[in-house]
Amino acid sequence: MIAPNHVAIIMDGNGRWATARGLPRIKGHKAGVAMVGEILDAAVSAGVKHLSLYAFSTENWRRPDAEVSVIMSILRFYLRLFTNILKDKGVRFHFLGDLEGLPEGIQRDALALEAATAGASKLVFHLAVNYGSRIELVNAVRSCVRDGLKPEDINESAIYSRLWTAGVPDVDLLIRTSGEMRISNFLLWQCAYAEFYFTDCHWPDFQKEQFNRALEAFAARERRFGGI
Repeated sequence: MIAPNHVAIIMDGNGRWATARGLPRIKGHKAGVAMVGEILDAAVSAGVKHLSLYAFSTENWRRPDAEVSVIMSILRFYLRLFTNILKDKGVRFHFLGDLEGLPEGIQRDALALEAATAGASKLVFHLAVNYGSRIELVNAVRSCVRDGLKPEDINESAIYSRLWTAGVPDVDLLIRTSGEMRISNFLLWQCAYAEFYFTDCHWPDFQKEQFNRALEAFAARERRFGGI
């Protein structure tokens, strides 16, 4: 089975997973983060080279302050914890999103993790935090203007090179858990020709078996890239 080069996952259902078990929503977020290591292992084993996980969108700031605060605390804890874990797995970390819009401690930890894993080559792990695709595209166009490009020089290449994913291949397979069938402002440009896979499984229950099932579904499809 030929694995997709770039898999992106919208990790949905943490809160519903917790509610179904009579637990606080934050327990669902903790359980969701705990699944990341298993999916990283599954991606490496399958031969996937890029894995993008949607952890926190620009719209998620609208959640209750207490929930956002705890999510940020969990994020910072795992950014530190992941240093040795990712190095041992041969995984390089790449922050994806508006880093400057996050607390300074998270900014430092994210940059430190990128530096610590820079030499890893088995897989690139793109973690999308404070990410919104429309903002990413607006920023790319503004960058073209700041760089003095003429209207006729603003083409796909010019925009691509100014995205937060510059240099990263387009998404081949987009997975969303928890039964929702939308992409929620995630990698709109990069998913132009991606195959979509939706599952009712909540993210904390999305284990290696479910991940491999998505890869098998991808392998069975005939990709046309816009052709007939």
